Amino acid sequence: DTEGLLRIKEENQKHYRRAQRHQDKKEKIQRHNRRLGDLVEKKSFDLKTQHEHLANLRRTHILELTSVIFPIEEVKTSMRDPADVSSESDNAMTSSTVSKLAEARRTTYLSGRWVCDDHNGDTSISITGPWITLPNNGDYSAYYNWVEEKKTTQGPDMEHNNPAYTISAALCYATQLVNTLSLILDVNLPKKLCNRQFCGENLSRHRFTRAVKKLNANILHLCFSQHVNLDLLHPLHTLRNLMYLVSPDTENLGR
Repeated sequence: DTEGLLRIKEENQKHYRRAQRHQDKKEKIQRHNRRLGDLVEKKSFDLKTQHEHLANLRRTHILELTSVIFPIEEVKTSMRDPADVSSESDNAMTSSTVSKLAEARRTTYLSGRWVCDDHNGDTSISITGPWITLPNNGDYSAYYNWVEEKKTTQGPDMEHNNPAYTISAALCYATQLVNTLSLILDVNLPKKLCNRQFCGENLSRHRFTRAVKKLNANILHLCFSQHVNLDLLHPLHTLRNLMYLVSPDTENLGR
């Protein structure tokens, strides 16, 4: 029994020494983990600072781009209210007729159905200048009609103020701006759309509509990536969505 007790004591001493070594390793690992934790925290702070600096650079670049090369702003069309026109032209016109005129003014026939124009058609959005605008409600039927007329009419088109030219130019500039923004923000666009898509040959209704849908999808994707307020966006308002994206009031622009 005495010899067995001695053996047990020797084994206990070995276990104790081994436990001490394990405890030393544990403390060493804990110190190493604390150093790594401090290093990771410092690196995370540096990374966050660099991201903020990069976001500010992107934001500055975008605001300069949209103020010098691609300015986007709201243009008033100075349309008069039907009530004012009716009161001047015919004092005997009933209020019901005036209300019907106002209601008709707030609706637009778009793609085979009547849609409500939230901004009453009084404004349009311009890009690169007040003379290049897009309809506020996304109605590009002027382009379709112009293409159909060109198919049946021979000879050069002498109408330099044709709204189809304006629509084509505005969509072309919007495509260039969106592709440039994707490079600055380092955001991959879901739809591939080249800059010359809307300038050149006259597009058919199907190809034109398909290209516009691609452009609207890319703009919405950029808006989502920059956390633009969803209540401001509309899937058909091409330039208005783009205007909200590059607005100085967009807090997360450049993220």
